[in-house]
This record gives sequence, C-alpha cells and structure tokens, in this order.
Amino acid sequence: MSRIGYKKVELPEKVEFSQEDDKLTVKGPKGTLSTTLSPEIAVKVEDNVVSFEPSVRYTNKVRAMHGTMRANFNNIVEGVTNGFKKTLKLIGVGYRTQLKGKTLILNVGYSNPVEIEVPADLELEVPDNTTINISGINKQHVGDFAAKVRAVRSPEPYKGKGIRYEDEYVRRKEGKTGK
Repeated sequence: MSRIGYKKVELPEKVEFSQEDDKLTVKGPKGTLSTTLSPEIAVKVEDNVVSFEPSVRYTNKVRAMHGTMRANFNNIVEGVTNGFKKTLKLIGVGYRTQLKGKTLILNVGYSNPVEIEVPADLELEVPDNTTINISGINKQHVGDFAAKVRAVRSPEPYKGKGIRYEDEYVRRKEGKTGK
C-alpha cells in the first residue's frame, strides 16, 4: 500500500484545478502547470481536497505510480502557490559569477569562462559574485538547472573548492601527507 499515494492534497484558496481526460491543470498566483495522469490512477475532488486512488488491481507498478502521481501533483500545487528556490555558492579563490541578460557566466578556474543560457521559465539572481539564486514554479526545472550549474565544477574533497548547494556539506579528505 502506498502511504504517500493515499495522503490528500488540499488546494489553497487562490488555486484553481481542472481535469480534462488524463490531463490535470493547476492555475495559481505564480502561473499554470499541468501533468498527465496515469491510466491506472483515478482522481477525486471534494471540497478543495484532491485524492488519488488506484483504478485497477494494486500491483507493484500501480503502487509506484500511485505515490508518484500524488507527489508530482503536490509539487505542482506547491509551485503555483509558493514556487521553488535553490541557492548555489561558489567556493574557491578567484571563483565568481555574473549574469548578463539571460546568460550566466561562471569563472571557476578554467582558461575560459563558462556561459550557460538560462531557461525562460526560471529566474536567476546573483546577489554577490559568489552566490546564485535559482527560482521558478516547476520543481524539476529548478533542480535540473541547479544540477547543471553545479556540474560545471563540482566540489572536490581535498580543498572543498567548487560550486555547491547552500546547505551542502562536503566531507573533506586528509590528502597524501596525513598518515
């Protein structure tokens, strides 16, 4: 039995929900998002509370889809009401970043700066030259772009240099001389 799948999702006051066949659409103050409903899962709406139920026999695949559909829908509701945000920090001597229009420019120890185009549905903010704030309504797009930026220079375990999430802990290694 999926414990997450049976949790109900409450819709806030400013959020509108509509369903057309297998497409679920949620409209809120920050924008509109939609997802495709799996054929094995049925949706019930009662008094601004959405619940997901399996519509066929409960197999392993249906159990997985049950929890996944509920989690994806909850992320959509959260995104159109509050949005999502990730913060990246650049740690290292001479590491810096800047934003020119819709291009993020990273100077992270390579011979040339790395330029990354910012997707249209995301908002980037660079409050200082070692911090990047990524925000948007789609949790997956925010996380994917943050991972793409982090992959330019992931943190290394010896000196701790690189691009890391704000709350990420990098476990340090001792090196050659520490015996």
